Amino acid sequence: MKHKLPMNGKILFLTFFIIAFSFLVAGIFVLGSLIKDQEEDIGQRTMLVARTVSNLPEIKNLIASDNFEEASSKISEIVEEIRFIHDSEYIVVMNMDRIRFSHPIKEAIGKKSESKDINAAFAQHYYLSMAKGENGTMIRAFVPIMNEENNQVGVTLVGHEIPTIYQVLSDFHSEILITIGLTLLFSIWGALTLGSHIKKQMFGLEPHEISKMYVERTETFNAMHEGIIAVDSKLNITIFNKTAAKILGVSGEINNLIGKNIYDVLPDTRLPEIVFSGKPVYNQEIYVNEHSILSNRIPIHVNGKLVGAVAVFKDLTEFKHLAEELTGVKAFVQALRVQTHEYKNKLHTISGLLHLGHTNHALEYLSQVRDEHESVTKFLNERIYNENISGLLLSKISRGKELGIKVTIDQKSKFTIFPEKLDHHDFVIIFGNLIENAFDALKGTDKLNKEVTISIDDEDHVLAIEVSDNGVGISDNTLSQIFEQGFSTKAKENRGIGLFLINEIVKKGNGMIEVSSELNKGTTFIITFDI
Repeated sequence: MKHKLPMNGKILFLTFFIIAFSFLVAGIFVLGSLIKDQEEDIGQRTMLVARTVSNLPEIKNLIASDNFEEASSKISEIVEEIRFIHDSEYIVVMNMDRIRFSHPIKEAIGKKSESKDINAAFAQHYYLSMAKGENGTMIRAFVPIMNEENNQVGVTLVGHEIPTIYQVLSDFHSEILITIGLTLLFSIWGALTLGSHIKKQMFGLEPHEISKMYVERTETFNAMHEGIIAVDSKLNITIFNKTAAKILGVSGEINNLIGKNIYDVLPDTRLPEIVFSGKPVYNQEIYVNEHSILSNRIPIHVNGKLVGAVAVFKDLTEFKHLAEELTGVKAFVQALRVQTHEYKNKLHTISGLLHLGHTNHALEYLSQVRDEHESVTKFLNERIYNENISGLLLSKISRGKELGIKVTIDQKSKFTIFPEKLDHHDFVIIFGNLIENAFDALKGTDKLNKEVTISIDDEDHVLAIEVSDNGVGISDNTLSQIFEQGFSTKAKENRGIGLFLINEIVKKGNGMIEVSSELNKGTTFIITFDI
């Protein structure tokens, strides 16, 4: 297995690299500045020495002497003393014929100078120049020698060696060593402290271990059949699995969503409500990005502090099919059983009439039964344009007959269009639960005429549904609680869901629901939607 460098080692190594690189860059600038300052200082001192020699009266007089040997000897003595005092490399005095009167090499005295950078000095110019010498780079100062009549009689050349980089560093070696030592000492301490602190924050895990856990966590979330979205306290997305993207129809690379604000991805999300309120919401149907989902939204607390929220949800299509089965298909099966029982009785009636020889009465009775069935079926097919809803209503009519309850559908009823965000699954739940509740309200009465009236109207851009019964009614105290999840007046399990689901559907479709009831007289539910 390939050895991985621990995080503390990485931080320590990186710290050394940063320090070394910083010292290198800073050293280049500082060293360059020191050398430049020293060059300027040496140049000023060299020029000062050259001016001093050029202004000496003895030099002016001796350079004009006819006795060259005597003049050169005396000039050499004078400039050598000055050179020694000022630590110059050499001082050369020349007349206007460029003949040297002094020079560090005795053989060069009395000979003509061939230097290329000396010409300007014989035109009364004062200047400095750089030249490569045997011992290194030299700064040379050129100063004209002027006599009492202000006429140029010669030139003074003073040379001074520029210190090398090694020499500059050696001059500051103590300061450099102390600085490096202290810097390394505190850097190692700081790197180890930082590494220990970071590792503590990461629960003692190495970065590669965290990376592995992150990949495993991501793949685990993506393998789930539920959609999962999590945000931090600033509403930035921290988790967004593939199922969530599929359910909500979010396109693009999932990893690109991490870090984005939830409103930029899902403008109509309800997840921020949990971050702001800090209270969980379970099993709520909401409409997000044109998708109906059943959501559990839970705040995330770490050490008692709210740090974000997570939503776990499923596509409600599956649940709607289940709800439709419970309120519709189950009712269809029951209706078939009722019809079987009903038609068995009718067949017995027809059979009895035939045995008694009342053939005409049997035919009339058969015609009446056929007309009654065809009338209801024709009405539902013509006025209710969705077979799921018309089938449900037909089953409830049959169910009502078995229970001794007359189910009447207003002959002016019409249902041709669904409101936005709703479909036939939602209305199967609405009609199924409202009618079943009406049946329950009538079971507890002794009335001879038990009735449930249904009216549907979708004119003037409004869909209005009314379901009324003449049952036991609802008290004022109970009326305020009927839409709460789990609330029921029946002492049975799995009750208190129907009206809660209806209320959630009405909210999703931006509709309104009104309830009016009077004890022992009945209850009316009116639901309206804009279409």
